[in-house]
Amino acid sequence: MRALGVEMSAMLSRRAVLAGLMSGVAGSVAAQAPLSSLRPVARGVVASPAPEVSVIPRIAPRVRASIESIIAAADLDGTVGCVLADARTGEIFEQIEGDVAVPPASVTKAVTALYALDVLGGTFRFVTRLFATGPVEDGILRGDLILAGGGDPTLSADHLAQLAVDLKAAGVVRVEGRFLCWRGALPYAEEIEPSQLDYLGYNPAVSGLNLNYNRVHFEWRRVSGQWQTTMDARTETRVPRVSMARVQIVDRSSPVFDTAAPDRWTVARSALGNGGSRWLPVRQPALYAGDVFQTLAREVGVTVPAPEVVDELPAGGTELAAHQSPQLRTILQEMLLYSTNLTAEICGLAATQAKLRQSLDIEASAAEMTRWIGETYGAECDFKDHSGLSDANRISANAMAKVLLAVGPDGPLRPILRRIAMLDADNNRLENYPIEVRAKTGTLNFVSSLAGYVETADGTDLVFAIFAANLDRRARGKASGDEVPEGSIAWNRRAKRLQQQLLQRWGLIASIEEPDLAGIEADAGAVEPVN
Repeated sequence: MRALGVEMSAMLSRRAVLAGLMSGVAGSVAAQAPLSSLRPVARGVVASPAPEVSVIPRIAPRVRASIESIIAAADLDGTVGCVLADARTGEIFEQIEGDVAVPPASVTKAVTALYALDVLGGTFRFVTRLFATGPVEDGILRGDLILAGGGDPTLSADHLAQLAVDLKAAGVVRVEGRFLCWRGALPYAEEIEPSQLDYLGYNPAVSGLNLNYNRVHFEWRRVSGQWQTTMDARTETRVPRVSMARVQIVDRSSPVFDTAAPDRWTVARSALGNGGSRWLPVRQPALYAGDVFQTLAREVGVTVPAPEVVDELPAGGTELAAHQSPQLRTILQEMLLYSTNLTAEICGLAATQAKLRQSLDIEASAAEMTRWIGETYGAECDFKDHSGLSDANRISANAMAKVLLAVGPDGPLRPILRRIAMLDADNNRLENYPIEVRAKTGTLNFVSSLAGYVETADGTDLVFAIFAANLDRRARGKASGDEVPEGSIAWNRRAKRLQQQLLQRWGLIASIEEPDLAGIEADAGAVEPVN
């Protein structure tokens, strides 16, 4: 099997923050219900034409007869489009409803990774800087201090702490002027997808100055019959308090969270239980970064004024300290592993800005990425963002496979895609399964996608895309106003099981002897009923 081939130089603290994100995947936060960050809701319906099936002769007859029954037994309704092709020759082995365009969810991030790598290059780094607009005399900065963001989506409180240490090492113990936080390196958006609920941690603001993936940690506990709450910008090594974001506990039954102003929350007392914690999205990330930096600077003996956010970078100034992000290739690998929406949007926006020499908002930048895909790979699609959080994104399984084929199994994408484990019907890992799958997952309510590369036991390289969507049920779920529509969890579980069945079946494609598919076919019928 192929080695990963990418140096992982990321700090452990960033990994700890990333591990909590897993945007669009409910399993990692389900225990926090009803305060969990749940999947987005749907907006549209795509009709499904009659399925067209083509099969390579090398697949045994029993396999050929079972693919339709496997899909039918999954009981997903809507559209299931899948494509399997030889990654070296482009020969299509199988396709069913491959031309029906549906929301790809976070599979979008695989396209964004290609876009960013092509425009920015794998060695590109984001840089966050500290500037002074005046001289340093006897420990006093007689001018303004500027925290200038470079768009870094991985910037953490640990990095700000090091910048504070570097500031002191530059001879500064007090700032006489203002403390300015510049966010103008990239366009600002208060949230990635405006149709989502305000308190979802995977839908934060986007800015040229970001911190901790633009999420703030809210914790509550009952002490002597009274509620105590804290807001902090924690990492694995430190827990700096935050004052710019606040939560007030109120007496109401619903909604659980509400907001009247950016980063000012109220939460229903009845939903708090005996205590707990969750991440909330930050709507003013530049102010957030400045607030945390002021606290961290104070800890090392440097007095900094209250932060002020600016969109224009003051002219002149002397650089006092800087922090470089990991290389883009590493950032993208972690984005694909943890499916971080903020990282995808930042990388897409940065690529468009570098390509066009101008700043565009998220939707306009995604349109530019769509044009780039058409020009580069000849694939038809329509993206509204770079993360897949919008359910208005559209691409077909055939178009996605076309992109993957053009990139090729030896191209830049495969080594940074996540390894997908093979699982049995009870979700137990099948150890030493003789294929390797590297792919990007995508999950929204009633949408489940997977696309990538397979290496079979005999070394055959395959490309595949599996896009399942029941947009009629998504539309009804949105109309109900329910964050987790009835039946959505069971539907997505069945869709993921279908992916496993298809992958395990396709892994046998190059076998000389006809495989025994009794287990696969029996398992295909063992699906949950619709709730």
